[in-house]
Amino acid sequence: MAGLKNLRKRRRVQIIVAAFVALALATGLIGYAMKDGINFFRSPSEVVAAPPPEGEVFRIGGLVEPGSLVRGEGTQIRFSVTDGGASVPVTYDGILPDLFGEGEGVVAQGRLVNGTVQAFEILAKHDETYMPREVIDALKEQGVYVAPDAGDGGS
Repeated sequence: MAGLKNLRKRRRVQIIVAAFVALALATGLIGYAMKDGINFFRSPSEVVAAPPPEGEVFRIGGLVEPGSLVRGEGTQIRFSVTDGGASVPVTYDGILPDLFGEGEGVVAQGRLVNGTVQAFEILAKHDETYMPREVIDALKEQGVYVAPDAGDGGS
């Protein structure tokens, strides 16, 4: 009888240890899978002050700096994103959103390479008044945010 109780106790401990190892392994695999899916938003001032490591995917947002828009061959484009305190050059090769333009809000997702963001995705506001909250907050910090008129149907 004592041997049977000892065997049951040992079996319970083995099951608990196996469950703990499986839980730790699952947590580690989920964290590894999500590491590339997490993109942090940064303002141009933050990117200039503390550049992200080269190759890290991140989002930069602000306004397309007036006079910085240069179209290249085909779908290539260069422009600078500013928050009023700093400007960061961005390159992009692809089709731009319809509402993309100088002085408009933009969020570019890409990697920093030699001080230039090489974007693989450009997000522009979806109507004349929308701007991502992070961009508004960054522009307010720099003191350059101008709120849209209340009578224009904005949010």
